[in-house]
Amino acid sequence: MNDTAAATRLGDRIRVPRTRARIGVARRDITPPVGIRAKNWGPADWERSEGAHRPFELTALAVIGADERPRVLLAVDGTWWRRVADEQGVRGAILDGLGLEPDQLMLSLSHTHAGAVLCAADAHLPGGELIPGYLEALSAAGVAAGREALDGARPGLIEWTTGTCTLAAERELDLDGRALVGYNPQGTADDTVTIGRISVDGRVRATLVNYACHPTTLAWQSREVSPDYVGAMREIVETATGEPCLFVQGASGELAPREQYTGDVTVADRHGRSLGHAVLAALDALPLPGEELTLDGVVESGAPLAIWAGRPVDGGDGARGVVAAVELPLRDLPTLDQLAEEWKDIDPRSRDERLGRARNLRDGYIDGPTVQHPVWAWRWGDAVIVGHPGEAYSRLQTTLRARFPATPIVVMNLTNGPGFVYLPTREAYDRGAYQAWQTPLAAGALELLEAHAVTLVASLLDD
Repeated sequence: MNDTAAATRLGDRIRVPRTRARIGVARRDITPPVGIRAKNWGPADWERSEGAHRPFELTALAVIGADERPRVLLAVDGTWWRRVADEQGVRGAILDGLGLEPDQLMLSLSHTHAGAVLCAADAHLPGGELIPGYLEALSAAGVAAGREALDGARPGLIEWTTGTCTLAAERELDLDGRALVGYNPQGTADDTVTIGRISVDGRVRATLVNYACHPTTLAWQSREVSPDYVGAMREIVETATGEPCLFVQGASGELAPREQYTGDVTVADRHGRSLGHAVLAALDALPLPGEELTLDGVVESGAPLAIWAGRPVDGGDGARGVVAAVELPLRDLPTLDQLAEEWKDIDPRSRDERLGRARNLRDGYIDGPTVQHPVWAWRWGDAVIVGHPGEAYSRLQTTLRARFPATPIVVMNLTNGPGFVYLPTREAYDRGAYQAWQTPLAAGALELLEAHAVTLVASLLDD
């Protein structure tokens, strides 16, 4: 966009940030088998799934930019990694199968809370015997979709825009002095949807959607696996465009729908439709692929009319990537025995769920007084993609957008590993929020991650 202090002149354009590269897209169905372990909530009195509300998808986006170094983003309908070994096993198999280095692949989970348990160590539990085979199938799907996307990459564009959606709300509620995880009517939430319209030969071939909102609509009452609101969102966008829609979860540590924790799949579908229509509204505001609105001239009518028309443009050719870890502090961690004693009076199913999560979060991530938390950052033309394995609060993405207002920035939680932990604000620690007592990280970790991400993005843009 032109400097608002400068006079508008004929030939001025309304900027559309873009990525110009060879681009390929491919998809595989990864719907978990009926009967797989899907117990993700403490109150659940069942353990095996009894069906699927909607299909689960793995979609590969391959981008080969000006540096000729392929980069593959895998958008995966999935819950979250419970153990480092499982994440490393799946991602490692995909890296080997595609012949890529670790900096060339981001595997991003949607974070549905109504999916299969991704933990091979649970193979001895009901439904767990299906988990190892499902993880192998997930690896195979990643290799197959990634290879098809790479082999089919052709010159194309990703044109970036943003929209707004009010689905996400703050989920930090204080009730009579107790910190709860639920809709806070006094809170505020980041409502930004970042969208990439992917086109080849002037035709839209896919849509990338980045939004920050926990998929926690469906909870322990539903016995079907579900991609939650992402499924209906995808249906809305794909019906309108006729092409695949990739969803990647934003920095949503404190964000979730107002109406959640239900077994009613129609609520999840309603949520998805609200996001899907927001995406379509933003897409319809873009000019045709490859064009920018240009001030063409003036037509004299009853009033002098400024004529803006779409005209072809170039640009968006830069490409580079980096992966670099940031050192984060740990808080004083209670032992697992101490946690068991602290939680001895709560429901046994919920206590076991809490203890299992605490054990898994520590294994493979903590081996000293601090931890190394990895961050991936790619420059795709005018845009930057940032991914990390934790669950950062939305401040991570709002900070990056404020620091680089002219640059579309996709921020992804739950991407690669290790470090599947919350990164809350200092205020969350002060109020005793769940995210603060659940994470092994100390207050200030989010701010360190922010500063690190700002440095990485600045270095990519400087180049």
